[in-house]
Amino acid sequence: MALVIFTDLDGTLLDSAYSFQAALPALGQVLRASVPCVICSGKTAVEIEYYRNMLQNRDPFSCENGGAVFVPKGYFGPSEADPAATETLYDIIRLGAPYATLREAVGALRAKGYALTGFGDMSVEEVAALTGLPLDQAAMAKAREFDEPFVMEGDNHDKAEVVRAAREMGLAVSQGSLLSHLTGGNDKGKAVAIIAGLFKKANGSGLTFAALGNSSADLSMLEAVDVPIIVQRPDGTYDPHLQGKGFIEAGGSGPAGWTSAVLRLLQG
Repeated sequence: MALVIFTDLDGTLLDSAYSFQAALPALGQVLRASVPCVICSGKTAVEIEYYRNMLQNRDPFSCENGGAVFVPKGYFGPSEADPAATETLYDIIRLGAPYATLREAVGALRAKGYALTGFGDMSVEEVAALTGLPLDQAAMAKAREFDEPFVMEGDNHDKAEVVRAAREMGLAVSQGSLLSHLTGGNDKGKAVAIIAGLFKKANGSGLTFAALGNSSADLSMLEAVDVPIIVQRPDGTYDPHLQGKGFIEAGGSGPAGWTSAVLRLLQG
């Protein structure tokens, strides 16, 4: 089986303390088997690069819930990107709405009476307090380009109204492990389809695409692959938005569940 793995980070490959320690047994085998491990996360590009360096990962990735696809130059052969592009490390395919557009939408939603607070309204210290990230990583998390994480006061009716109002603006709201996210027309599934297409073009048929996620923000990614796998939340439950869809259940939470599922994948 020629395998390509797509994976979420928060709550999937990373635990609530942002550690992947429990996934090391499987990560080592993935590296030794030269299986591509493509990160598709709500995190920013600089955050993902931080983890890719620690994971010795050199594969393509997608940031900010499908906001953009980053392909290391030369990964699939000679670059087809604009030769005038200034980016030297990656060919970048941008899919999301500009961050300025999302910030304007947050202001418009607040003007309608919804109590939203986005990362753009918070200091680095406030983002760190909200997420549990160290200050340096909280600064990376604020380097948004295509996705605005936010929290809001109000009941479920208010939240449903925000989803409706965002849709009327041509935007979307998804729910991650910790925060809600305001995005353009992008999602993880669209990014996965693009990256999978690049793998097929470079390697031909016979590839099997698997994905691991834990929240509703991962739904489109899971629906776009051959082997969709969901991992448990810290309380041992699965996200109800992901259950009942025929997805494989990892049988564990966070990186421990990730390891269990990936080891089974590698065994075919």
